[in-house]
Amino acid sequence: MTVLRTPGGLSLRFRPRALVVGAGCALLAAGLGVLAVAGGDYPMSPADVLRTLTGGGTPAEEFIIHELRLPRLVTALLVGAALALAGAVFQSLVRNPLGSPDMLGFTQGASTGALVVVVLGGSSLALSGAAVASGLATGLLVYALVARTGVHGYRLVLVGIGLNAILTGINGYLLTRAPLMDAARAVLWLTGSLDGRGWSDATPLLVVLAVLTPLVLLGCGPALRMMEMGDDTAAALGVPVRRLRLVLLGAAVLLVAFAAAAAGPVSFVALTAPHLARRLTRSPGPNLLPAMCVGATLLVGADLLGQRVFADHQLPAGAITGAVGGAYLVWLLAVERRAGRL
Repeated sequence: MTVLRTPGGLSLRFRPRALVVGAGCALLAAGLGVLAVAGGDYPMSPADVLRTLTGGGTPAEEFIIHELRLPRLVTALLVGAALALAGAVFQSLVRNPLGSPDMLGFTQGASTGALVVVVLGGSSLALSGAAVASGLATGLLVYALVARTGVHGYRLVLVGIGLNAILTGINGYLLTRAPLMDAARAVLWLTGSLDGRGWSDATPLLVVLAVLTPLVLLGCGPALRMMEMGDDTAAALGVPVRRLRLVLLGAAVLLVAFAAAAAGPVSFVALTAPHLARRLTRSPGPNLLPAMCVGATLLVGADLLGQRVFADHQLPAGAITGAVGGAYLVWLLAVERRAGRL
């Protein structure tokens, strides 16, 4: 831990390795993003992409990058960062490595609202709004079910898994009630796809991240680190445990809901990114900022791989993260079992 003191008497504590990991992941995400923007039916070189981004491209290149490809990249970066931040908050609050929105039913809850709009024939704006509203409703329901015993431990995970199973069944039924074309569009959305994303998809999530990221990192981050030692210890150190938990849970649910509205329920990024950040930084605590950088890198990399793995067909980014994240979950369960925590 390094302490930096300013002339005004303020002190800032940080871990140099965590900063290096965050900066490295951010640079890697930027490099992968340039490669993703350069590819497609109208291929460009990375130099052409950088020249166009700085205002030196042709009108055709500017249209292709700024209107077609850059919104997809920005959406991937924002969704990955939002899911990773939410996952880090959940895992820290519940003090459980399985405490992620994928396992607790929040992504399925957001999907339920979106599918209701698909069945009723609503617009894309209504779909996004319904995803946010149903994600928040799911968060309130989960909190109500575990509020008496505390929002931590395997009880919350088990409640989330049960609710996730119920919502999966409801979503399957809603798909059978939707018209064929709408059902096909909904299945693609449920996989977690960045195809066709525009600035209208990225802007709401950007606003939410701009508001909640400083709140979580600066306003709640130090107290969240103390809460990992236990509620009683944190309360003895002056942390308003109950109020802080409600704020953090609300922020995490909002991040998941808006991320799902932007790109669908992309799976396993919220689970794997905080774990990878913790292993890379080799430091305890939630590692919120490194987790965000890792999450953005994972989703951009998955989207790039989905575009390039097959020459004649694109795979949704959620399919890539689901395959990789599922394998990681199996490994994590094996580790937890060997450690005697399962």
